Amino acid sequence: MAEDDTQQNPFTRPGFIVGAVVVAALIVTAIVLTVLNLNRGNEAGPPAPDPSSSATTSAAPSPEPTGDAAASVCGLEGEKLSGTVTTAPAAEWKFQDVYAFPTSTTFGPGKTATEGYPYCFQRSPEGALFAAANVTIIGFGSADQRQAFLEYALTDGPYRDTLLSADGAAAPSDVRASVAGFRVLAYDGDSARVDIAFRGSSNGQSVTGSAVYELVWADGDWKLDASMPEPARVAQLPDLSGYVSWTEG
Repeated sequence: MAEDDTQQNPFTRPGFIVGAVVVAALIVTAIVLTVLNLNRGNEAGPPAPDPSSSATTSAAPSPEPTGDAAASVCGLEGEKLSGTVTTAPAAEWKFQDVYAFPTSTTFGPGKTATEGYPYCFQRSPEGALFAAANVTIIGFGSADQRQAFLEYALTDGPYRDTLLSADGAAAPSDVRASVAGFRVLAYDGDSARVDIAFRGSSNGQSVTGSAVYELVWADGDWKLDASMPEPARVAQLPDLSGYVSWTEG
């Protein structure tokens, strides 16, 4: 596979963070199978930190975190520092355009930003799961909304500025997508790895995909870990074997 950006697998570029949009683009161009080379040809080291920049230069202007970094940014109670999720939690499914996303008064989201993205999830395995599912659907939102979300949701770290500056393609207007299942791969209260399965279709083609998110608890919410080069990884799935089914209705 060629190494320049015009030929490189989209999943190896910084834009992977909006994984659902990348998958939608692959559906439209009928090259879904390139995800099989997901991690090939991406051997560049981490970007060099800019000594002139600071955390405050790229910090999200809103919403404001609470004074206690461990306390929920919107006061959600029920903190759990261990555990997992093996059955589909009850959810009220809401819509962003034609994309359904799960919500819960217990697990979150507890708030919606002025830019339209949901945020504030419980510090629990279920809260991390709801956060990851919502990230997947936000990937289909407008470019402005995605950018505002990333400003909020990316932690400080050596990859934050690179991820924020990555261009993200808009989802084609005929794309449809929905959460289909999940696996909570790891959870310890401070970090979580959550695998969200989803189905998408566009222009008569369909795909089942997986988005694995590396989350950390920071400033009272689940955030994407910008200390890692790939806080989200997307791949095609042959089927939903091994996933807990989680769908609207």
